[in-house]
Amino acid sequence: MGSLLDRLPLWAVALLCATLGLAPFRPEPHILEKLRMLVSGTLVRAVDWFDLALHGLPWLLLLAVLARRVSRKTP
Repeated sequence: MGSLLDRLPLWAVALLCATLGLAPFRPEPHILEKLRMLVSGTLVRAVDWFDLALHGLPWLLLLAVLARRVSRKTP
């Protein structure tokens, strides 16, 4: 898994976050709406969980890539 994260270009992951991670842009990004629903306890329908996973995955991937790069640089 580590080698896959090493090969992913950071610009591509950032582009994925900016497009799929934030879409649709209006009236608010889906990820923010789903996170608010999760915190308030109203995230109950299967489609809402799917949306959270779909729009949250690019952000988790970005965190994993950044964590991998930071951990490789520290002795």
